[in-house]
Amino acid sequence: MSESRVQHGNTVIGKLVRTVLLLTLLALLALLVAAAQRGATLRGQVTDQLGDAVAGVSVTLIDRDGKEQTAETDERGIYRFTNLAPGIYSMRAARPGFANYDRSELKLSDGRVETLDFKLTVTIENQKVTVTNGDSLGTDPASNKSALVLKGQDLDALPDDPDELAAALTALAGPAAGPNGAEMLIDGFTSGQTMPDKQAIREVVINRNPFSAEFDRIGFGRIEILTKPGAGKLHGGANLLFNNQVLNSRNPYAPNRPNFLRLPLFVNLNGPLISNRASFFFGFARRAIDDNAVVSSTVLDSNLNLTTFSRSIVTPKRFTEFYPRMDFQLDKNNTLSTRYSYTRFNFKNQGIGGFTLPSQAYASAETDQTIQLTATSIMSPKVVNEAAFQYERYRRNLAALDSTPSIIVLDAFTGGGSPVGAAAYSQDFWELRDYATMTAARHTFKFGGRLRQTRIGDFSPTNFDGTYVFSGGKAPRLDGQNRVVSGPLVDITSIERYRRTLLFQQEGFSPAEIRAMGGGATQLTIAGGNPFIGLRQIDFGGFVQDDWKLRPDFTLSMGLRYQNQTNVNNNRNFAPRVAFAWTPRLKSSGPPKTVIRGGSGIFYDLIGINLTQQAERFNGITQAQFLVTDPSVLDVFPAVPSAAALSSLAQPNTIWRKAGGLVAPYTIQSSISVEQSLPHNLTVTATYLNSRGLHILRARNINAPLPGTFDPAIPGSGVRPFGTLDNIYEYESSGVYKQNMLIVSSAIRPSPRLTINANYAFGKVSSDTDGQGSFPADTYDLRNEYGRASFDIRHRVTLVGTVNTWWGISLSPFIIASTGAPFNITTGLDANGDSLFTDRPAFATDATKPSVKMTPYGTFDLAPGPGARIIPRNFGQGPGYFVINLAVNKSFGLGHAAKPASGSGQNSNPNGNARQEERPYRLTLGMNVTNVLNHTNPGAPIGNLTSPLFGTANSLNGFRFGVAGNNAYNRAVILQAGFNF
Repeated sequence: MSESRVQHGNTVIGKLVRTVLLLTLLALLALLVAAAQRGATLRGQVTDQLGDAVAGVSVTLIDRDGKEQTAETDERGIYRFTNLAPGIYSMRAARPGFANYDRSELKLSDGRVETLDFKLTVTIENQKVTVTNGDSLGTDPASNKSALVLKGQDLDALPDDPDELAAALTALAGPAAGPNGAEMLIDGFTSGQTMPDKQAIREVVINRNPFSAEFDRIGFGRIEILTKPGAGKLHGGANLLFNNQVLNSRNPYAPNRPNFLRLPLFVNLNGPLISNRASFFFGFARRAIDDNAVVSSTVLDSNLNLTTFSRSIVTPKRFTEFYPRMDFQLDKNNTLSTRYSYTRFNFKNQGIGGFTLPSQAYASAETDQTIQLTATSIMSPKVVNEAAFQYERYRRNLAALDSTPSIIVLDAFTGGGSPVGAAAYSQDFWELRDYATMTAARHTFKFGGRLRQTRIGDFSPTNFDGTYVFSGGKAPRLDGQNRVVSGPLVDITSIERYRRTLLFQQEGFSPAEIRAMGGGATQLTIAGGNPFIGLRQIDFGGFVQDDWKLRPDFTLSMGLRYQNQTNVNNNRNFAPRVAFAWTPRLKSSGPPKTVIRGGSGIFYDLIGINLTQQAERFNGITQAQFLVTDPSVLDVFPAVPSAAALSSLAQPNTIWRKAGGLVAPYTIQSSISVEQSLPHNLTVTATYLNSRGLHILRARNINAPLPGTFDPAIPGSGVRPFGTLDNIYEYESSGVYKQNMLIVSSAIRPSPRLTINANYAFGKVSSDTDGQGSFPADTYDLRNEYGRASFDIRHRVTLVGTVNTWWGISLSPFIIASTGAPFNITTGLDANGDSLFTDRPAFATDATKPSVKMTPYGTFDLAPGPGARIIPRNFGQGPGYFVINLAVNKSFGLGHAAKPASGSGQNSNPNGNARQEERPYRLTLGMNVTNVLNHTNPGAPIGNLTSPLFGTANSLNGFRFGVAGNNAYNRAVILQAGFNF
């Protein structure tokens, strides 16, 4: 590392240290301000008859005027009220499955901390219904009804496979998360390579408190996963799933139905280590999955005739996971939670599917280990501190099965060997945070900081064996005997150019003759040099947040967040946030019926280390990446010259770099919502959301030929700004996006037997880039880039629910319906010499031109002249999506039920026969049917106008969940057996 780079790194780290000190001073000032303010505090623990903590209990305090405040017990059964006015209160505690607890004449004094522990008596087993932040509305910033809390039976209804569970949660999070999608946090930590199995998850919270300064990413679309602690007595269970090809319907894009197997086993055991002091949770999972990849491409047979290659290939996957967690009550004010997870993956036949042939397969072996420590301290009745640390160690090894050069025939097939070679990747990541919460009169302050570091080591000889690219374009017309016919040139497809190359080589024509007759490769890319790159990136985020209850009917939240990172010279990432909650027509008794919420804030996205990794690797020194269009070199096909030989021939290099003014992208997001409580426990929320993204990442070839200087018939022609033929791809932060959405969500719980959460979103998103790997059609004219964003889905509906019917049978539907996403339409040609196939056609004005093509999406000119109107980016409209999943389960109670406590009055069965719900053991049998109606959801259509498959899809929609496999089936029936005690 150069001295200047070291000095720059020290300078950035010094600025981070100064920022931490500044935020610490602000926090101390807030503490001093709050020290002079007083209020009453009430806390306690809720247990059952056996002394076990009861989570999810709704505890309500009612003052003499009838105004109510509600808190919910956590996993340790703890509830807490702060900032209470002194006076006489009554208390009510309720949870399904327990008798209500009532207490009157509860006196609270100013500045005092009262402790009230109590027990709940079991009536029937908890029905495991969803509770979304309590049943009543309020102005607490974290009680927004646009949030969704999933636990119990509603969580059980979601997929068991962790990858598909993540996809399901992403669907529920909705389309409001900006260009980078939803963010997932696990126990408050940034999620790593894997997420926990569902058996280890206590609850999932989606879209809660979206304008909190505690979080860096956009609040709408945030997924918070909380794992289970140990229980007060021994519990455990095992869950086995089974699915194979007999239970599945065939993939409509595959002519064969190969073997398919899914056999996951999940086991867990949890309970006390030391009574009332320590508990444990241990989980183990072994997943054996023989998945399928569907290859659907156009290839040449042995006689060089075009034929369709459509086949399902078995892609075995094996997962082994175990994850212990221990929780310690060090004393009455301090707790420590520790969690460790180990996951090993073994995959075969990866990297194939769609256009990619089986010869491109590679094997992958991965391990991921994570340890988390969280210490919570009640420093005083008004101050709670949480310190947490996470370390993750991830390793991956790849091995290509074929080391021959790759061949890409654009939008026809990708064959030859895999370009990954023999690769090894390591990542070490740690995260340290310290957050404090302090209450003072009407204020609740939260402040703290988070420091993270990522260190990678990547040995990646990617494309060291080379890749040939064949594209469509102009060529002479051939007759039935493959002989040239005089006349104007015609447009040919990429696979026709490949066919002519092989045909005329077999017939003994010279390379020059082959190229003259429309054959010959279009490009050759090959890399060489040092395959290893090592990098480190540090980022810091600090915040201060104040939730100020100005009046009983109005809460104002104000926050400020600051972020910074190494590898980017950008130090002004201040992100203010402000939000409010107002209850109009607040009555003196009973909870409010209407809450109006609003807010606005700035949210920064850190620039990932992979961008710096690409720029450091292909800087022209560490590795050389050649992109060759010289016919004299291309005509040695199928042989591949070495990178050293290309360097000696002074062939153009491909260089990646970061723009000097690169800054972190950010989004200004604002919303206004109305929450309305209706009869029958129905809550409806309508939200208008506006987002504007600035400094969004894109890439450009800044050394592309100047406009009008490149002749496609003469490779290497054109005048370039830097005076060389090198392609210089530069990451820059010059993009924008605008999003407007209307979201209507509803939650209904008319009885313990039925819960429904439904969501409808209407929106429009426009942008001029689709992210850091997105190139414009014309590097010198970005005006035509502004159009529909790739994630512009206009209408989306999701519905998830649980119905507990008779005889212990439960039904859990999950429905998603949406209109299609847009897709980009390109010519499949490089008419401007930028080495990229991102050129878009123009709207045709003369249908008789030979370059005009008529399609269901319009009539386009593939060779537009000066002044022609180029079509917008993402002009095509993809197909919609519709799926209904249904889980059906039947539970059987086994064993003898524990007798209720003496005098409890809860034994409602005079015959002494225990009801099924009260028995200590439970056997559950069920099935999960994905895509009940067997509806085919096509993937994105092919957008290359020179492809024989233009406008059609060659695979199912990649957004699938419910079984471990995106391509093996169209409908699947998964059988399930579980035992719990």
